[in-house]
Amino acid sequence: MDGVIVDSMPYHFLAWYEALRPWGVRVSCMDVYLKEGERWDKTLTSLLNYARIFPSKATLKKIFLARQKIFKKYFKRFIFKGVEGFLQCLKRRGYLLGLVTGTPEKEIHKILPCGIKNLFDIVIPGNDVKHGKPHPEPYLKACLGLHLEPGECVVIENAPLGIKSAKAAGMFCIALTTSLPAPYLKGADRIAGSLEEITGIIERTCSL
Repeated sequence: MDGVIVDSMPYHFLAWYEALRPWGVRVSCMDVYLKEGERWDKTLTSLLNYARIFPSKATLKKIFLARQKIFKKYFKRFIFKGVEGFLQCLKRRGYLLGLVTGTPEKEIHKILPCGIKNLFDIVIPGNDVKHGKPHPEPYLKACLGLHLEPGECVVIENAPLGIKSAKAAGMFCIALTTSLPAPYLKGADRIAGSLEEITGIIERTCSL
């Protein structure tokens, strides 16, 4: 979702940066982008641990709530050009669509318009799995819900952890360069710069 459908990654970086600054932790844009797709508690713990801060669960929750407040303050929804048409095209061609995200369920509707969310046949939020990305559980759960085999699925990702999750689940993965440059996405089967490129890749892949 983030970085694939919605251009929200700059706001996620700003939220993490501002929430962690009072703790003396300075995160870079790359620190945040490389962890995109991960469950929030794991991301926050690792960012703090790197600064040799080992918080309690209550402290983690406090920092995360502050982070969410900052995100809501600054976030401006911007859907990447062509997303809705791309999804509608896939639906017309008979493809089942699944949305797999590390974002908690109650936050998804604040980021994603209902018109786009409703195009998906299944949504797997971050709070609906025990193990988030890069573990394969999120994608395998979507696969199960869609009654498909992993080899029948094509995943579109934008970050290394999501790519690792998709590949660990046994799925074909296309990476978009919307958040990170190609060298960081080399674990994917294909790399594309736009949704227009992806349409052709999917058609060729599914016809094999």
